[in-house]
Amino acid sequence: MFKELGISGATFLIIMIVLYFVIKWAVKNGIKDAYEEIKGEAITDDVEESDDE
Repeated sequence: MFKELGISGATFLIIMIVLYFVIKWAVKNGIKDAYEEIKGEAITDDVEESDDE
């Protein structure tokens, strides 16, 4: 099937891996943006402990 498309199996695998990470990144950013818009709170990527105790 891949030969009909003109690509090898390894090329297909690399494309699928890159596509997975691009979609994962887009979904993560979409969820973060929606959360910030709904809650009105900014979120960070890292868990930070506050020193307000």
